[in-house]
Amino acid sequence: MRQNFIGMVVSSAMQKTIKVKVTSQKLHPIVLKTIKTHKNYLVHDENEACKLGDVVRIEACRPLSKHKHFSVAEIVRSSKDATTATTTTA
Repeated sequence: MRQNFIGMVVSSAMQKTIKVKVTSQKLHPIVLKTIKTHKNYLVHDENEACKLGDVVRIEACRPLSKHKHFSVAEIVRSSKDATTATTTTA
């Protein structure tokens, strides 16, 4: 089983590479509050199909460069769907 994450595309300025922000929630051991943390991953996007604001599922693969160890598995939600959802609710 490969390592999977779901995150949002933060940058798509590079060729065949996107930056994905993956947020997670952790419980603080002493205060017992949930704390939001995030980590950015450089992800291989072969077809350059991902755009800014897309929600994607990424999975681990062999190292493709010094910092790229993930590839896009699927686009969960497109950015145009997210913008129409926010405009219709407002």
